[in-house]
Amino acid sequence: MPPVKLEVSDATITQSSDAKQKELNKCNQLELKGLESIAPLVRSVEETPEPIATEVCGTIPTWIRGSLLRNGPGKFEFGNQHYNHWFDGMAMLHQFKIEDGKVTYRSRFLQSDAYKKNSERNRIMVSEFGTVAMPDPCKNFFLRFLSRFEMIEATDNASVSFVKYKGDCFVSTETNYMYRVDPESLETQNKVDWTKFIAVNMATAHPHTEPDGTTYNMGNSYGRKGALYNIIKVPPMKNNPEETLEGAKVLCSIVPADKARPSYYHSFAMSENYVVFIEQSIKMDLLKIVTAKLRGKGISEGIYWDPKQDTVFHLVDKHTGQTSSVKFHTKALSVFHQINAYEEDGFLMLDMCCSDNGEAINTYLIQNLRKSGEALDQAYNNMYRVFPRRFVLPLNVTNDTPTGVNLNTRPASSATSFKTAIDKVVCQFEDLHGEDLYEYGGLEFPQINYSKFNTRPYRYFYGCGFRHLVGDSLLKIDLEGKKVKVWYQKGLFPSEPVFIPSPDAVEEDDGVILSVVVTPTEDKSTFLLVLNAKTWEELGRAEVPVNIPYGFHGTFNPTA
Repeated sequence: MPPVKLEVSDATITQSSDAKQKELNKCNQLELKGLESIAPLVRSVEETPEPIATEVCGTIPTWIRGSLLRNGPGKFEFGNQHYNHWFDGMAMLHQFKIEDGKVTYRSRFLQSDAYKKNSERNRIMVSEFGTVAMPDPCKNFFLRFLSRFEMIEATDNASVSFVKYKGDCFVSTETNYMYRVDPESLETQNKVDWTKFIAVNMATAHPHTEPDGTTYNMGNSYGRKGALYNIIKVPPMKNNPEETLEGAKVLCSIVPADKARPSYYHSFAMSENYVVFIEQSIKMDLLKIVTAKLRGKGISEGIYWDPKQDTVFHLVDKHTGQTSSVKFHTKALSVFHQINAYEEDGFLMLDMCCSDNGEAINTYLIQNLRKSGEALDQAYNNMYRVFPRRFVLPLNVTNDTPTGVNLNTRPASSATSFKTAIDKVVCQFEDLHGEDLYEYGGLEFPQINYSKFNTRPYRYFYGCGFRHLVGDSLLKIDLEGKKVKVWYQKGLFPSEPVFIPSPDAVEEDDGVILSVVVTPTEDKSTFLLVLNAKTWEELGRAEVPVNIPYGFHGTFNPTA
């Protein structure tokens, strides 16, 4: 398709984007009434440290051998003090061990310093994302007064995800601390501090791993001159069993548009040759964050949505560490999770789950998740939905590249990319879904056949539909035709789908989906669901006779 010459400017693109935005807002705001309470899904539960049997209904393929490991909050109060935000709950680790068509379940609280300090005093001693630890009443007045002026210490409550570095299993959050854990027993091993290895103050809980085990991540660093975004590279092998992050290095640093107000990010994207950092319009006010304890506020008070700020894509060459001088701009977006990124025919396809508003973090207060009736409906209906979208970034932009021309020449792609300055390309996305996805509340917690198709052209992705504050359906989207398949049963709330390829897989979706399904209306009614990833039909479920809260992320750890 030949390039089309247009008279175009940033203002023209913004106007066009605004017109599309009005239509999107109309679709995003699917009004629902009569939502059932999910309060039991965000209540404290007891751990189950010894494996217990589950009752299997249907059939679980015998070729599945390994453990689905899940992470998320499992305790929301100590004594008469409670956490304010869903992200604050103490990390609880879950294991569904699958072998010979049978499943056992166990869980343990991560033995973090935060958990131990809180348990010893039966009160909240360590500040979390949305909760500030109040001064100890046992201290005298002067010491309580001085404690207000202390910096909030980074929590080691690693409640977000399971990750791997150098073949070892860790649990991670968004601070500088991780814990190595035993994936078989879920026992907490050693605490790992990123700052002891490289000059970063935090790292995400969503690294990307190459086939050889080389791992990439991102982390901020803060100094007298402001913040930097840092691309991290961790080698695949260790020289001795005790190693953790030895050999890690900062591949490159990116300067924020505003050093005092850098962007918040939960993850990043990676293609074959590039790390893609999304500098989004959710901002962190560093002054508010460092003074949070003085003001008696949580760190979350310093994070805000700025709809006037562009979202900017930064491309970093993985081999050289060089950052592209060309920046790709789009309108203000909120992004937590990417689906995939790959290069083809001189373009980089960047597929993400996006929202047109970035205030969702503040919606996930415990008080909102425990609402019922009209108050719960209102909390949901005030949220913007999240939808899968594709940006097409041209990789060969030079001084000679013309302005006013849509650089995306890919057939059947409605995404656009216009060069508007020597180092600026303005992009608009194309939807990766049809109209029917609006009915299911959009899609989040995206997953793909990662081991075979991450950084490569792909056809299928999976996620949760959100007709509630948490996922209430499982979705499969076929990019050929943008068709959706749905698993939904009223009153059931499935977790992030995890894809496992079958050992004799020929096609991309040959395999199964694992998801932990919970229900707030029945006691001890959790089960591990197994779907045929190709047909989207249920194969079996393993019913667990204990309560499990709704969690965040997980991974499948195959038996060696």
